[in-house]
Amino acid sequence: MPGGSLLNRNVTIAGRRTSMKLEPDMWDALDELCRRERATVHEVCTTVASRHRGNNLTAAMRVFILGYFRAAATELGHQAVGHGPMQERPLAPRRELAEAAD
Repeated sequence: MPGGSLLNRNVTIAGRRTSMKLEPDMWDALDELCRRERATVHEVCTTVASRHRGNNLTAAMRVFILGYFRAAATELGHQAVGHGPMQERPLAPRRELAEAAD
């Protein structure tokens, strides 16, 4: 499945069932975030929805997921895993290419 295709999943926000379309990588990131925070997808979506004032919850979720991992990506953390200047190493492979290589 291409990394850019949208996947539709049902979520419950404040007791109300709805659906949300995100890229597979975004769903994976959200699932990882939930594991780290010991929360369900529904709990995280409810929290984001309660703080978000706009109409587009999907966009708010993308911004929240990105912000979460950006906050976790400290300089010390980057050094610990060997990140450095992009010119010195190839870019990380796209998800579908990495899966095809397995």
